[in-house]
Amino acid sequence: MGAFLEKPMTAKHNEHGEGNGLRYGVGSMQGWRCEMEDAHYAKTGLGEALEDWNYFAVFDGHAGHKVADHCAKNLLQSIIRTQEFSNNDITRGIHAGFLKLDQTMRDIPELASGADKSGTTAVCVFISTRHVYIANCGDSRAVLCRNGQPLFSTQDHKPILPGEKQRIQNAGGSVMIQRVNGSLAVSRALGDYDFKNSKDLGQCEQLVSPEPEIFCQDRDPADEFLVLACDGVWDVMSNANLCQFVHSRMLISDNLEDIANQVIDTCLHKGSRDNMSIIIIAFPGAPEPNEEAAKREEKLEATLRKRVDEIVTEMGTAVEYGLLLKRLSEEHIPDLPPGGGLDAKCSFVSKVFKELCPKLADSCEVGSY
Repeated sequence: MGAFLEKPMTAKHNEHGEGNGLRYGVGSMQGWRCEMEDAHYAKTGLGEALEDWNYFAVFDGHAGHKVADHCAKNLLQSIIRTQEFSNNDITRGIHAGFLKLDQTMRDIPELASGADKSGTTAVCVFISTRHVYIANCGDSRAVLCRNGQPLFSTQDHKPILPGEKQRIQNAGGSVMIQRVNGSLAVSRALGDYDFKNSKDLGQCEQLVSPEPEIFCQDRDPADEFLVLACDGVWDVMSNANLCQFVHSRMLISDNLEDIANQVIDTCLHKGSRDNMSIIIIAFPGAPEPNEEAAKREEKLEATLRKRVDEIVTEMGTAVEYGLLLKRLSEEHIPDLPPGGGLDAKCSFVSKVFKELCPKLADSCEVGSY
């Protein structure tokens, strides 16, 4: 949903933090969309009896950003204030908090009047000293990684899933072009009240349900990192590729903001047309930078610099950035980042090209070739 720009907005929003033995980095970018509709929240240490708990969440808004922004600011409190969460029934507390927030948001004037019809997916995680609780509503996704491979992933809530399709049909709707009533691409979301108007049905039986799917994983010393990201990332990178890529970057740098930005840039070069937001949460078992990986990366960049110089020289006055990338993509270049490939080094290639051909600098922006 939403219109596209002529060129992507590539400025990043970043933040980072650490606490309770965890580190995290956030990266988000508007990309090709005319508006930034993503939101996120990250906090280590939730205060008082929950000081050793942590919370992270990504929200992918659609038809506007109001619901996503509201959820980013209020979902955590909506959950931890439930009686169930207070009684240490975490799963029921998360469930109740989602439904309570979706109900109370109806009273926001713009949403109540129908002037604002926005909605949002939500994926969030509570991490305690012993457990990881993951909740998902929509098609943003959480992936837990061990040994550079995905150990666990949430399931995207799409209208074509049998259970989702059955609920939609039971509510009097249909699934056309893989969308709810041919319109909405997700079957669960917060907000989207135009799809939740049947007074004869329960809150979780509507065309679009606010009900989260909740999972609990025991923490393990082998846990490396957890990724929360919107579908702008998952549209172009598989779970396995993203885990491999982040793992390989952690061997080179401990700057999680920078790694998050590299993921977003890689996805942009792979063709993502959506807003992109990602939170990378590193556990104590995360890979640490080592000299061997750093030297391998230096060698790769030296190889790329040499080939870019050679190809540009060969092209002479007919030099084109798009053709340069095509030539590089046809070559076997050793040690490209696993899971990212040449797309992960396009920013570096662009930098070298600008140095060699400063008058053509504008031609190597994404979308200009």
